[in-house]
Amino acid sequence: MKLSRRFLRLSLIAAVAALVAACASTPQAPAPIEPAMPRFTSPITAQQLVGKWGLAAYHRPEDAARTEAQARQGCRQPYVISAGPNGGFMMYLADQSTPSELVSKQVAPGPTYIGLPDEPPGSQADREVLRFDGQILVLKWLDPEVQGRYGTMVYVRCPA
Repeated sequence: MKLSRRFLRLSLIAAVAALVAACASTPQAPAPIEPAMPRFTSPITAQQLVGKWGLAAYHRPEDAARTEAQARQGCRQPYVISAGPNGGFMMYLADQSTPSELVSKQVAPGPTYIGLPDEPPGSQADREVLRFDGQILVLKWLDPEVQGRYGTMVYVRCPA
């Protein structure tokens, strides 16, 4: 009798172990996939922006032409945009004392922005490109508070 109980217990343990092993080996449902960030293009390359720029800013649209002339004079103490380590370009974000690597980004056919590469186009910290022709770059901050303090930025490429 004692032997049959022992055999029964061992059989039960073996059956439970087999069930546990079967559960562990059955394929699990795949983890949910996070939605991908929309793909964006870079209509302005880092190579187009790297260099020395005169910089000025305006708050009223009627001051745009005068500000462009002031930006040309800023080439005496240029704003330097350098190449970033990951293919972007180095510029300062609002209220930052060190430059960050930024990229140009756009979801076609929408506007072009300059901002952090890991954020979607049009994020609060981005700047909208109002004009770019290779020699003049005009950027508007999307954050209304920052725009109110810094205004619309005008960059004019400095002569070589």
